[in-house]
Amino acid sequence: MLSSDYETKVKINKKELLNSTLFSSSPLTKTEAKQFSPLTLAFLGDAVYSLLVREMLVKAANRPTNALHKESIKLVNANCQAEMIKKVLNELTEDEEAIFKRGRNAKAGTVPKNADLVDYRRATGFEALIGYLHLKKDFIRLNEIMEIAFDSAEDKKQEE
Repeated sequence: MLSSDYETKVKINKKELLNSTLFSSSPLTKTEAKQFSPLTLAFLGDAVYSLLVREMLVKAANRPTNALHKESIKLVNANCQAEMIKKVLNELTEDEEAIFKRGRNAKAGTVPKNADLVDYRRATGFEALIGYLHLKKDFIRLNEIMEIAFDSAEDKKQEE
């Protein structure tokens, strides 16, 4: 059972919450965004990354949802994300690299089922970076990083 303190914090004005998300015009500052734990940034980054992949696939072709899902799981997994961050790493700023490393080094408390631990940690760092850029609403930079990442994923697909 949740503590009443937690329940009080969760019961916030839903309209206020919506206005503080994607649709808000006020991004978090770099300092504010860095205050989140790396696993919290990765939690958000996982959702943002998954949404970007789904949007990319939907825009590419109007296909049955089962086909879209099969394509998305090729990109939304720790192995693929670990490969993507390898390509992106040299392009990161000092702050972005620090966020990636915080995410990579965070102890998640769970053991990955379908990825080795090194790839899982790299993927967590990648997701933390995406979450960080999303909170800052730095969508131009997020797009630049995702273009490099998706180019590397395409290269890998062509090699197979």
